[in-house]
Amino acid sequence: MADPLRLAIAGLGTVGTGVIRLLQENGAMLAERAGRPLEVVAVSARDRARDRGVDLSPFDWEDDMTAMAARADVDVVVELVGGSDGPALTLARNAIAGGKHFVTANKAMIAHHGLELAGAAEGSGSALKFEAAVAGGIPVVKGLREGAAANRIDTVYGVLNGTANYILSTMEATGADFTTTLGEAQRLGYAEADPTFDIEGIDAAHKLAILASIAFGSRLDFDAVACEGISRVRAADIRQADTLGYVVRLVASAEIDMSDGQPALLQQVRPCLVPKSHPLAHVTGATNAVVAQGNFSGRLLFQGAGAGDGPTASAVVADLIDIARGDAGAPFSVPSSGLEELPIADAGHHTGQTYLRFSVTDRPGVLAEITAAMRDADVSIESLIQQGRANNGGEVLVAMVTHDGPQSNVAQAVELLAGSDSLTAPPLVMQIIED
Repeated sequence: MADPLRLAIAGLGTVGTGVIRLLQENGAMLAERAGRPLEVVAVSARDRARDRGVDLSPFDWEDDMTAMAARADVDVVVELVGGSDGPALTLARNAIAGGKHFVTANKAMIAHHGLELAGAAEGSGSALKFEAAVAGGIPVVKGLREGAAANRIDTVYGVLNGTANYILSTMEATGADFTTTLGEAQRLGYAEADPTFDIEGIDAAHKLAILASIAFGSRLDFDAVACEGISRVRAADIRQADTLGYVVRLVASAEIDMSDGQPALLQQVRPCLVPKSHPLAHVTGATNAVVAQGNFSGRLLFQGAGAGDGPTASAVVADLIDIARGDAGAPFSVPSSGLEELPIADAGHHTGQTYLRFSVTDRPGVLAEITAAMRDADVSIESLIQQGRANNGGEVLVAMVTHDGPQSNVAQAVELLAGSDSLTAPPLVMQIIED
């Protein structure tokens, strides 16, 4: 058998210790599959004295994790620290510049600096792998980059944040409101003390930017992802969606738009209504799922655990096996110099049905004002439901579903109502996903 692939691991949280446990438990099987043993030689973390439930005594300890990049006895640096910049990025740059392979679960760093790191890796002959950065244990990066390589991908979308999905599916099951459900999720450990990245869609946007680059061969453009979170979704919206035959999910989507005759990239993260017959409607709890539409393969569905020590460690070690086999490959499907710089698509070109919910004062003429704005913006209303008074007295909730039409018309209608004394809050607008 060939010489071991020698590893240095930075970060010994749940994922880092999960990687060590996996390597120890499945070591013999992994060596057979990789063609060589996978051997940890050095580790680094902030607290050396902490008991992590694994034996670290066989490994060298580096107080400064960036020193791993200079070790002559290390072939691969595994970064499991997190953060888009700082020590993690320094470690990545130094490791790749030193000709070492680099494996990471750091979605924020890849979303912001992936192009730079990919170019450096290609120049140094190193592998840059990040399967664990998107959707935990689901092999969606490999699935798109390799399994679907023969296809033109027209759209990729999915549920990419387990915290947001847990909150929405729990609201669906219990009827509780957003604030109560978020608090329970924090108590159970499904949500961070500061849940902003999860509930406002930023975490999902990091992952979407990576998937879009792989799917379309386009340059990473995280700043082009339009984000709207779930904090404004009410229990009443969940109930109304159910009545109409839908569930509410935070959907991250990317598609190529040809409305202006040239390809442009539309990337969005926003709450949507999903038909109960659609695969994403059955994605509950902290599960993730990704749907890709290939021109020959048809619809591809990737689903599984989107986080956790076991699934994420599994993805990290899968990347290590690829490296041990000599499989470097282009990190984003094609060499970084060949990635296409696509303009940002106008979201208003997107057509489909839309759900709108208005919080309004309980007085005559309000419905007429709303429907007049829809008429003036050329928005056709399929159904309109007045839901009755909310708990705070004079506020009434009015929901409607439009017929198929361009999003620009809906945006115009909302703009016409901006500043209206009849509205007690900005309207909630959710696109309806086609089955």
